[in-house]
Parts: sequence; C-alpha cells; structure tokens
Amino acid sequence: MRPTLATVCSLDAPLETVLEDYAAGHCEAVDLWLGHADAFVKMHGVAALRERLARHGIAPVAASFQGGLLTSQGEARAEHWRTFAGRLALCRDLGIPVLVVAGDAFGPLSPQDLGRLSMSLAEAAKQAADAGVRLALEFDARASFPNNLQSAVAVVEEVGSPALGVCLDWFHYTVGPSKPLDLMLLSSDTLAHVQLSDIADVPREMASDSDRILPGEGSSPPHDLVARLAEIGYTGAIAIELHNPALWRVPPRQFGEIAITALRKLLGQAAA
Repeated sequence: MRPTLATVCSLDAPLETVLEDYAAGHCEAVDLWLGHADAFVKMHGVAALRERLARHGIAPVAASFQGGLLTSQGEARAEHWRTFAGRLALCRDLGIPVLVVAGDAFGPLSPQDLGRLSMSLAEAAKQAADAGVRLALEFDARASFPNNLQSAVAVVEEVGSPALGVCLDWFHYTVGPSKPLDLMLLSSDTLAHVQLSDIADVPREMASDSDRILPGEGSSPPHDLVARLAEIGYTGAIAIELHNPALWRVPPRQFGEIAITALRKLLGQAAA
C-alpha cells in the first residue's frame, strides 16, 4: 500500500506550497485535488506542474474528482463531459493513473436514470482506457445510487471494464448503509483507490465532511479496512482525504508531517 496525502487536506494553500511542504514532511505521493490543479495549470501550464512534482519527488497517484457524468442531461451533461475530456488529458500528461469519478446521482431515480448511469460509466471507462487512465467510482453515502460499497462493486462489475474500479472512501463507508461484510467484496481487481479519514465523536447520522479527522483519532478507525487490504494484496494508493475547513487552516508543512506519520503508523510502515 502506498501512503498518500490528498492535497484537498490543505485547500487554503496554493498547490505549489502544498507540494513543497508535503515533500518536506516526507510525503512521496499525492491524490491531486483537481481544483488545485486547475488553478495552477491556468496560471503556469501543465509542463510547469509536471516539473514542480518532479522537483519535489512527488508522484501524483490519483486525481479527485470528476462529477456530473452519471445522470446529468442536456447542456449540463455536455459541459461535464467536456470537462472530463480535459481532465483525462491532464491525467495522461501528468502520468496520473487513477481519476476518481463521483457517484453523484441524487434524488429519485427512474429506470431510465439507472440505465443512463450504467451507459455513462461504460462510455467514461472507454474514454479513460484510450487515455491510459483508470476510473475509480466513489460511492456517496448521501446519494440515491450507489450509496454503499455493495452497490458500487455491483455497478463496476456490471460495466465489466478493466478501466473502471471502485474508490472506497472510508467516511462514506462508515456513515452510509455499507455493512462490515461488504469489505469481503473487495478484490485487487475491483479496488482502484482508497481514501481515509476518521470521524469526530458525533452520531454517524449527523456526520459531515467537517467532522473528518486523521485516522485513529476518532470513533471509526479504519483498522478493519487496512486488514482487508492486506488480505487481498492491495498495492495501490491509500490517501488521507480530509474535507475539513478547520484543518485547511493548519500550515501544510505541519499537517503533512503529522498526517503522513499517522498514515504510516496505521499501515505499519517505517518512516521514509
């Protein structure tokens, strides 16, 4: 398993600062927040971002996230797919192997919506394969479908493309209807990416992104998940991802050192 930090953990800082400071804390891999990347590329270009990553010895092992692909319609759908094409190109140019796709189908869904969702994922996987990128479908506990690990695995298996796997976000697994037995559905073939956070001491039904904290500091430590990942021989990235505005204000160097140390401790790995 490859210890990784998501740059969204330091969203208030510019990406160039985040990369420099995470590298100083011995972080060697990042899950690149696409809002961060878009802002940097708009100002400096893709080549400059590639050079900055190489200079700091950081591998961009995933990019998060692309939304709006599943059940959108009309001009909104066309715009999301144009954005998706651009992000596939960015991943290809930066050598990012995994792009997280949001399972953002909300509200009542008709049979036509479910059919559109499946066809959208199949088409997205085809385009991703052409770009040499693998998609990771992230189920959302608040969505209508899929909102749990079992359903996400079923959707991915139905599409049946090696360019599509599951992104397991421990927060959504914990606060949603997923069950402990669902972890047995994971395999090295279906799992494309993992995102970790613990949850502050609040009822799970009331937990929000602002309650995400470092693994091992809250009420839902991911030890069962880590054990299952070891069982299936998962060798991909496992990224700390915290959408917590209070933590965004922590200086990236301080956060990066603490977070990567906590992650390596959880994984039983020695510090670099």
